[in-house]
Amino acid sequence: MNLFKRNTHIQAAILALFSLLLSSVVSAASHPNLVITVDDVKLMRQAIKGEGQFTAAYKNLKTQVDEQIMQPITVPVPKDGGGGYTHERHKKNYQLMYNAGIIYQLSQDDKYANYVRDMLLEYAELYPTLGLHPKRKMNSQNPGKFFWQSLNEAMWLVYTIQAYDLIHDSLNDENKKVIEDDLLRPVSLFTSVGQPSTFNKVHNHGTWATAGVGMAGYVLDEPEWVEKSLYDLNKSGKGGFIKQLEMLFSPQGYYNEGPYYQRFALLPFVTFAKTIENNEPQRKIFDYRDGILLKAIDTTIQLSYNGLFFPINDAIKSKGIDTIELVQGVTAAYGLTNDAGYLDIAKYQDQVVLTGDGLKVAQALDDKNEAPYIFKSVAFGDGNDGEQGALVVMRTKVGGDQALLFKPAAQGLGHGHFDKLTWQFYDHGNEIVSDYGAARFLNVEAKYGGRYLPENETYAKHTVAHNTVVVDETSHFNANVEVGNNNYPKLNFFETNEFGTVASGEITTAYKGIALKRILALVNLPELESTVALDVFDVDANKAHQFDLPLHYIGQLIDTNFSLRANTKQLKALGESNGYQHLWLKGQATPEKGLAKVTWLNDNGRFYTQTSLVNGDELFLFTQIGANDPNFNLRNENGFIRRVEGQKQHTFVSVLEPHGEYNPSKEYTLEAVSRVSELTYSTQGDLILVELNVKNTPYLVAINKSQSAAKNDFTFKNKSFTLSDRLGVYALKNN
Repeated sequence: MNLFKRNTHIQAAILALFSLLLSSVVSAASHPNLVITVDDVKLMRQAIKGEGQFTAAYKNLKTQVDEQIMQPITVPVPKDGGGGYTHERHKKNYQLMYNAGIIYQLSQDDKYANYVRDMLLEYAELYPTLGLHPKRKMNSQNPGKFFWQSLNEAMWLVYTIQAYDLIHDSLNDENKKVIEDDLLRPVSLFTSVGQPSTFNKVHNHGTWATAGVGMAGYVLDEPEWVEKSLYDLNKSGKGGFIKQLEMLFSPQGYYNEGPYYQRFALLPFVTFAKTIENNEPQRKIFDYRDGILLKAIDTTIQLSYNGLFFPINDAIKSKGIDTIELVQGVTAAYGLTNDAGYLDIAKYQDQVVLTGDGLKVAQALDDKNEAPYIFKSVAFGDGNDGEQGALVVMRTKVGGDQALLFKPAAQGLGHGHFDKLTWQFYDHGNEIVSDYGAARFLNVEAKYGGRYLPENETYAKHTVAHNTVVVDETSHFNANVEVGNNNYPKLNFFETNEFGTVASGEITTAYKGIALKRILALVNLPELESTVALDVFDVDANKAHQFDLPLHYIGQLIDTNFSLRANTKQLKALGESNGYQHLWLKGQATPEKGLAKVTWLNDNGRFYTQTSLVNGDELFLFTQIGANDPNFNLRNENGFIRRVEGQKQHTFVSVLEPHGEYNPSKEYTLEAVSRVSELTYSTQGDLILVELNVKNTPYLVAINKSQSAAKNDFTFKNKSFTLSDRLGVYALKNN
């Protein structure tokens, strides 16, 4: 044998050995080997012999599965869009297979494994006959076969591969071959090499795809699939799961598309990471980027109020921290950290998942080990470097449980809205100053197939649908997503102290030649057991423009302190495009110089007054959503717009004041009239000074807007003050 041939044989032997070693790393000795392991199963089987929450959860799920598997297996030919029968049937099928697989592992009753086997075999018979879904979007790059989009296909794979893993050892070789060769491998290949633009995409769709294919790689002994899932199809590192961890989360764990999609993306992130940890602990996936996944779980919780996520961007308002994605996330977080605060959230969620970590949570709750989870005032940096603006959450317990959300944050990719520097306000469990969220009836096929409604593009995403300045009735970035993604606000400062919380953000690229700068503060007035939200919005342009500042509120208009010219016989749309065409103009007014007040009553039984400082040149336009809406797709919510015309510069100053109580059952009303009797605004160098009289108690609110929060000595009305932080509040009558 010549040297060349000998070296070739040696190289081949080394490669074969390397492949064998790599395969042995990926392939576990036995199944299950994904989120649930053999060791987990042993502990869980022992646990269900006793009492407690885990046993109760097992019995409850077993009862549900028993009822469902009594029905004939139905694997229909796909034909419906989101929310339609076949769409929902395939969703229920993968969830049922997963649940039945768990019950099989814990009960060791073959009937559950046989049910999953039979359903998988039917899928294996159907899948080779399918083309692209008939309801797919035309010219879409990511159609599915079982579902109208490949996102749902990837979700099907994430659940189904776990179901297969759970019953794997119960199958004979013939069944394994059919299920793997005719179903699981083709679906995995379709989801990866068949959908490269989605699989390699740094986006939640890509996360689901890489998770499904990567988990299939561990089960089907395909180490290359795992590597491609981690580093993209070319293993270049430009896409894949690791790149998604790098790019989609800020260093604090904020997900670029907002909390609604952060919740949605958590499940594949956590599920795949847990799988990696169980199979290849040496990768230390939960330590990656200083524990970014654990931070992401915690941040998702923090981005909620009264159990619901803040509905920014394309959000559905009914989603909250009890969704299964965050249940799984909290369960994994407790399993990794033993942080008792997560038990408090788990107790609220009231759902025990049947995994090894779920057993830990259930047993800890049985032992009453939970501790209060602390919701904080935080500025969550946006962008993978944390420098692309921020999403700011302000909270206080003074006068009730209140939260103010300020959004000097990045665009949020295709799901983002053109709403730079917008805000929302929450009090006593309710949304007060609102964000529309998404125009969509999720999974209601009768309403546009359950997809986003056309009004999502014509209204919900536009700037006027939010609580921020619109210039010349044109949306930020001229409603161009690509431009929006390349430009983002700057968070100038954020601080929380004994007086409350204050933040400042600005952007100079939403409109050419125009700078927008906003300061928002949630100010505590402990002497009155009350809180106010202070808003100072500066607009500075290089030529004259029309400036509109909308405020969308939830509730019934109660009163204004100025005469309102209402349109009682005929309504017309406020404008023709950029969302204005969907706003009925219901009335208007031009308040005299001084304080302009608008009061409404929320369903929580409290009154809210927006007191604005006006110069007599602001037009107040009262609106209701619903114009040019022939299919009644939009919610008929109320708002008012402060309009200034022909100006280069303007400062909008206002205070939002919660007050009073209305109790219809006991028939009493308290403090229905605003208690703010004075509001002045002035500056001294880098200091903003706002004098506020609430319930005959005068206050001075001082804000340091400089680059550094240095100590400031200043004089106001011949009295001396010292501002040590960004925000200071002084009760003037005590000086």
